[in-house]
Amino acid sequence: MSLKDLKGFIISSQDKGILLASGVGEEKTVQALVKTPAWVQEAVSKRIVPIDTQDSRYIGLFAPNDDKYILLLMDEANDAVMEFLLGVDFSTNILEQILTDPYDAMVVANRQGRLAYLSPVHEKFFGLKHGEAIGAKVTDVIPNSRLCDVIKTGVAEVGQVLQMGDTQRVTSRHPIRRDGEIVGAIGRVMFKGPQQIEKMSRKITALEKRLAEYERESKSDKVKEKYLDAIIGQSLAIEAVRRQIKKVAALDVPVLIQGESGTGKELVARALHMYSQRSDSNLVTVNAAALPATLVESELFGYEAGAFTGAHRKGRPGKFEQADGGTIFLDEIGDMPLEVQSKLLRVLQERIVERVGGDKPKSVDFRLCSATNHNLEDLVEENKFRLDLFYRISPVCITLPSLEERKEDIPLLLRHFMQEMADKYDKANVEVESNVVDYLMSRRWPGNIRQLRHEVERAFVFAENGVLRIEDFGGESGGSRSFGAQPQNRNNRLTGGGMTDGTIKEATARVELEMISDCMVRFRGNKKKVADHLGISRSYLYKKLEELNIHED
Repeated sequence: MSLKDLKGFIISSQDKGILLASGVGEEKTVQALVKTPAWVQEAVSKRIVPIDTQDSRYIGLFAPNDDKYILLLMDEANDAVMEFLLGVDFSTNILEQILTDPYDAMVVANRQGRLAYLSPVHEKFFGLKHGEAIGAKVTDVIPNSRLCDVIKTGVAEVGQVLQMGDTQRVTSRHPIRRDGEIVGAIGRVMFKGPQQIEKMSRKITALEKRLAEYERESKSDKVKEKYLDAIIGQSLAIEAVRRQIKKVAALDVPVLIQGESGTGKELVARALHMYSQRSDSNLVTVNAAALPATLVESELFGYEAGAFTGAHRKGRPGKFEQADGGTIFLDEIGDMPLEVQSKLLRVLQERIVERVGGDKPKSVDFRLCSATNHNLEDLVEENKFRLDLFYRISPVCITLPSLEERKEDIPLLLRHFMQEMADKYDKANVEVESNVVDYLMSRRWPGNIRQLRHEVERAFVFAENGVLRIEDFGGESGGSRSFGAQPQNRNNRLTGGGMTDGTIKEATARVELEMISDCMVRFRGNKKKVADHLGISRSYLYKKLEELNIHED
C-alpha cells in the first residue's frame, strides 16, 4: 500500500468527538462506526481494522495518541499481508514480536544500501542509540554485511554464517521487490537462538580456529624445512647437525657455530632462527671482522640525528635495534678486534644500547648466534679473545664437519649445484661424466663446500656439448682454465723440505702457502678472487699473506 491508496481520514477526540474528516471519513456510516466505544476498543487493540460501508470495504489504520486518534482509510488490498493483518486478531502483536525479537533480529536496507530499520538487539550489540543508525550505509554499521550484494544481484542468501565480533551467527538475506523492481533487502540474524544453534556456532568457530592454526603451522613447517634442507647432505655428521639445530633452536640460548671457512655456518644460523620462536622477526647478520673500531658503536648501536659529520639527518638504528625481537648473527667473531669485543660484551651483559649522540638507553631483546673458523680457546690463551666474551657466546656449540669429513655428501652436493647452475645460467640438460664424482671425491677441499660450489660453477661454464668432464675443472688432471700467468714450480716456493717432512701442522702450512701463492699469481693479486676461489674470508687471507710474507709481486 502507498499514499495513493488513501481514501480519507478522521481525527477524533474522546471529549469532543470528530474534529476533522475528509473523503470517505465524511460518510455518516463510517462516522457512526467510529463513535461506537466497542469498535474503538477493538481498533486500539488491533491497530488495523476492516470498515464496511454499503458500497465498499476499506482498511482502517488506527493510530491513538493520548486522548485523540487518527484513522486513515485505505482501499482494501487483496494481498497476503492484508489477509494476515485482517485475519489474525493479534497480528500487530506478531509484527511487534518479529521486529523486536531478541533471538531473531532483523535489518532492512533500501535500494541505496542505507538502513531503513535496525532491530533493537542489533542496536544494543553495536552500542547504538535507538534510531541512530537509520539512514546510514549498511556497511558503515555492519562492516561485513552482504545486504548490498543481495540488492545488486537479486539473489537470496539463506543459511549463511556471518562473523559478528567473536561469534558466528546464522543469517539469511532476501531481496524485496515491488512491482517486479528491487526496492531493498531484508536480513535476519539468529542472534541467540536455540542451544543447538549456539553449540553449532561454537563448534564451527573452534574448528575454523584449529584449521587456521594447522594451516599456519603447516606453512611455517614448510618454511622451516626449506632452511634446514638448504644444509645439503645425508652423511651421519650432517644428520647430527640437523638434530642439534632442531633441539637447540627452540631454546633462547646463545649458540656458537664452529667450522672451517666454507662449511655453511650462515646456513645453520638461518635455520636456527627459522626454527626458533623469533622466526617472525628479523635475522640481522653482522660481519664482526669487518667492523672498524672507529665505527663499531654507530654500526652496532646506531646514532641520533647530527651525531657526527655525515650522519643521516633522521639518525639510524644500529644492528642490535634492528634485531630487537629477533636474532643477531655475529659472523667471524674470532676476527673481532679486542677493543670491539669489550663494547660488545657490555651489550650482551646488560641488553641495553644507547645510540651515539643520544642519552636514552633502550632495552633490546635478541637471540645471539655467533660463528668462527678459529679455535677460540686457543685465541683466549694467546690473549686475542676475551675469556668472559667466550663464555657469553658459547653456552651451546655446534661444530660443522669439513667436506673432508663427509665426502660421501659430494655426489648430492654436485647434483644440487648442477641444478642451481642450470637455473642460474638457463642451461639445462648438462650431464655429468661418470668419472667426475670419483675425481671430486679424491680431491682435497680446504675451502670446503664454498670451494666445491665455486669449482662446479666454473666447470659448468666451460662444459661443452652438454657434458661436464674432469677437464672442465682444470687443475692437475685437465690443465688450468684460469687466465693470466701460470704459477711456477710449486716446490720452489715450499717453506723447506718435501711434503712428508716435519709435523702435520708444518705440512698443512706448506700446502696453505702453496695454494695461496698459486692463486695470487693466477688471479694477478686480486685478493677478492683469491679468497672466493679458496673459500676463505678476505680478513683471513690478509692475515695469512702477512704471516707467510707473500707479496702481490
